[in-house]
Amino acid sequence: MSKRIGNSLLFLMFFIFVFAGIVSAAEGDITLYTPYTGLSVTPGESLDYNIDVINNSYQIKNLSFAVQNLPEGWDYTITSGGKSIEKLAVKSKDFKDENEESIDLKVNVPLKIEKGNYSFTLTAKSENGEVFQLPLEVKIAERGVFETEFTVDQNNMEGYSDSTFTYDTTLRNRTAEKQHYALKADAPRGWDVRFREAGSYVTSVTIESGESKTISVKVEPAVNVAADTYKFSVEANSGSTSKKINLEAVIKGKYGLNLTTPSGRLSREIVAGENKKIDLKIKNTGTITLRDIKLSATTPSDWSVDFEKDEISKLEAGETAVVTADVKASDQAIAGDYQLTLKANTPEASSQAKFRITVKTSMIWGWAGILIILAVIAVIFYFVRKYGRR
Repeated sequence: MSKRIGNSLLFLMFFIFVFAGIVSAAEGDITLYTPYTGLSVTPGESLDYNIDVINNSYQIKNLSFAVQNLPEGWDYTITSGGKSIEKLAVKSKDFKDENEESIDLKVNVPLKIEKGNYSFTLTAKSENGEVFQLPLEVKIAERGVFETEFTVDQNNMEGYSDSTFTYDTTLRNRTAEKQHYALKADAPRGWDVRFREAGSYVTSVTIESGESKTISVKVEPAVNVAADTYKFSVEANSGSTSKKINLEAVIKGKYGLNLTTPSGRLSREIVAGENKKIDLKIKNTGTITLRDIKLSATTPSDWSVDFEKDEISKLEAGETAVVTADVKASDQAIAGDYQLTLKANTPEASSQAKFRITVKTSMIWGWAGILIILAVIAVIFYFVRKYGRR
């Protein structure tokens, strides 16, 4: 009895040894290889694996593939040579260097997912039921969201009231569907806000799932806006999802100066050697107080200009000062047009006005000419009467 039991045990051990050898051989028949067994991605991205399938046996293996333990919401596709496959036949070792094929595994990571480490297994199953495995791991570096992202490189700009402020933004669709976004702005009254994408001004954009577009926000402040800090916002809204960005524009004070006459007329008449008074209007056209405004003139040769006061100590924004300039023409000036330039200058702003001055002959010379003519007539008349009787 004990001998029979011993023989049975020997047979059982032999069977286990042979079966284990077969299984061990089966596990080594197919090798699934990729160097990228652990990848790190962000939500919404795809994982692309190129996997070598090597047949180490002396039999042709007809294999089907699947991915097991894939996290919920993930999906995959398997292709070879650019085509989706159901099965793949791999030649045996008898074919020497032809016993290897490759497949492409693409795994799509959903947008809405928690950060962490995830694992799954690619399996290859032969027609004989042999199963070969390739464990894979993925690290999700950040928490996934199902929303729109609207970001700006710099939300604060500084400039003058006549400046154009440009904010560079990125609009990203992190939802699972294509979105049509309407673009709008909530800005102070009188401000002009426009959106520019791919070189064209737009009021809406369409963005595919997972993609993004760069949008420039062009902002022009209202005319003569006061120096201050202004806050406003821009929004991208698709109906199902929206995102808003808060922006800020700091308007610096603007320097401005204008020199003219109360009537705007820049031409005058003058007699050679005489004086002409010209009223000048100097206005601060900026938004900052101007100080120490100096008046000067560029004149023709031997002319002179005297100002009622040649310096204005202070001129508030929007205020106007009137100064009289006393222009004296040269005694030697002949009849004709001359140019006279009057200037107002500060270190921050300047302005000038060019006058056309027409010189006329003095009335004294006119009367003198008339008297000479009359004298000549009288002399002629005298001689005619005296010698005409003879």
